[in-house]
Amino acid sequence: QVQVVESGGGLVQAGGSLRLSCAASGSTFSINVIGWYRQAPGNERELVAEISTDGSTIYADSVKGRVTISRDNARNTLYLQMDSLKPEDTAVYYCKARRRINAFRTSDYWGQGTQVTVSS
Repeated sequence: QVQVVESGGGLVQAGGSLRLSCAASGSTFSINVIGWYRQAPGNERELVAEISTDGSTIYADSVKGRVTISRDNARNTLYLQMDSLKPEDTAVYYCKARRRINAFRTSDYWGQGTQVTVSS
């Protein structure tokens, strides 16, 4: 099992910055991909960024150049540095850890989410 807990959300003005954190616990050694998703009211949950154990990253086009995902393996913590925030970045941000169970199965673990609100 893996548990993830997000923190760092809040209210910020457009153009400002926030850093989100996701603390993972449990069988963290088995996590192979961990990332951030967001969901705005009335919208589907969407990928923001994710990072694999080999350090490779994926970013949504809407945040490229403004967002940086990083992980501190010693602290079992994932970060999302968000700069030049826009009102359209307003959403609940979720951390998701994907754990490999065997060669054919993975399991996803979600946090409770943290609210990010960007005022214009």
